[in-house]
Amino acid sequence: MVKHTRSIIVAVKGVIVHGGRILLVRRAARDSVGAGTWECAGGKIEFGEDLEAALEREIYEETGLAVTVGNLLYATSFLTDPARQLVIITYLCRSADHAVQLSIEHSDYKWCTRLELQRLLPAGILAEFEKSHVFSLNELL
Repeated sequence: MVKHTRSIIVAVKGVIVHGGRILLVRRAARDSVGAGTWECAGGKIEFGEDLEAALEREIYEETGLAVTVGNLLYATSFLTDPARQLVIITYLCRSADHAVQLSIEHSDYKWCTRLELQRLLPAGILAEFEKSHVFSLNELL
């Protein structure tokens, strides 16, 4: 008898604000999930790790930015395939710096206005931003 394994992955993401813009990063072309798509920085939490500490670590690893983690903006869950569920918890973050140093996980970055976010974000993330009023943040110009 074959046992079917299912997994739940928990990740944290940061809507990083600096100078009235939000940072997006583009997944590397060789990435097995979402290659070439734009997203907010962040990643999987490690066992026993605090959510905010995981987010600070992931953002630093992916962008070289130190951030201050603020309010929870939204949480969402979806299947990436029939046996893998992804839970994403997204926080508002602020950065005093704008100089990004990308890891190999991403190929590009852009500090975006509202209009650029609406043009670049995939439909699923865009829907979450709209539903959670991210575009109404006072920090955006």
